[in-house]
Amino acid sequence: QVDLVEPGGGLVQAGGSLRLSCAASGRSFSSYVMGWFRQTPGKDREFVAGINWSDHSTTYADSVKDRFTISRDNVKKMVYLQMNNLKPVDTAVYYCAADTLHNVVVPISGEFDSWGQGPQVTVSS
Repeated sequence: QVDLVEPGGGLVQAGGSLRLSCAASGRSFSSYVMGWFRQTPGKDREFVAGINWSDHSTTYADSVKDRFTISRDNVKKMVYLQMNNLKPVDTAVYYCAADTLHNVVVPISGEFDSWGQGPQVTVSS
């Protein structure tokens, strides 16, 4: 288990940008796959982006590709989600997640074993 803390979230106008950050505990952070998911009321948690630990290769949902960027800083034990050109459909609770078992990104929420508290991101039209 990893403790994940996500400050932030917020309200932004369509077309704007927002960066989410996630602080992780644990001595083995550099060997965890990290991901971001989002959820809206009545829907399942949706994969947004993931980054593996070895070569920092990334995986994105088609809906956010070319707009969102996931990155990590293993020294600071931080993971980030830079969100550009935001749209109202991006409105959701965003969760930082850690997968301590796999070596590559598996974009399924059930494969991630630790979760942040999930700040709200609201994009107004």
